[in-house]
Amino acid sequence: MYFAFRLCVVLTTLFISVFVSAQSALRVVTELSPPHQTIKDGKVDGVSTQIVIATLKQAGLDSPIEVYPWARSYYIATSVPNVLIYNIARTPERENEFHWIGPVANYRLGLVRLTERADLSPNHIKDLGSAVIAVQRGDFSTLYLQQQGLKIGKELQLSADILESWRLLIKGKVDYVVDDEAALALMEKQLSQPEGITRFVLAIPQLEQKTYLAASKTTDPELVRKLQQAHLEVQKTPLYHNVMAGRF
Repeated sequence: MYFAFRLCVVLTTLFISVFVSAQSALRVVTELSPPHQTIKDGKVDGVSTQIVIATLKQAGLDSPIEVYPWARSYYIATSVPNVLIYNIARTPERENEFHWIGPVANYRLGLVRLTERADLSPNHIKDLGSAVIAVQRGDFSTLYLQQQGLKIGKELQLSADILESWRLLIKGKVDYVVDDEAALALMEKQLSQPEGITRFVLAIPQLEQKTYLAASKTTDPELVRKLQQAHLEVQKTPLYHNVMAGRF
């Protein structure tokens, strides 16, 4: 009887130790992209980040969020077990590279220019001529524009992240950036620019889609199921509905 009790205690302790170890091994990576991923008081914040944090909490997990340029975050998430990444577009090319936990944002992307550049008024991507667009390395919008015939180093200027792309726009180094119309005011504030300095001029319907919280392919299956179930619960909250509706 005593031996059975001791064995039970040992197994329970072992289970808890393994579970805690799995929690501590979990990493979450992303990029800076206001209003979805921002830094506030030294911590990663933002509207999509709040959904991710709520999902982790619902799953009983607590992992710090690491911010890198998108290409670095993507590399980590495709090469290291037990890594979560967001906001990532669920494209056909990426479908089998990740376990998809659930949507955390709705993007309606298009071209943004400086308001003063009234000479730039495209009705279609084919109207861009020799205009230069700042894009992020490895971003799905970059891949789409390349598929339309735009070339890196010519019509497309690569940058590490969306903030760098915006800085190029503000300095007049490029003609456009690709961003969500809902993000303009927050990006202007983030970069200490006057309100209304930029204008959304061309929606690109092919770039309108949900983005996700996803897990690296080699992530523990039980952890994936736990996170997917947690996300389903978060989907029932006002926070989730507001973010997905663009009510920031």
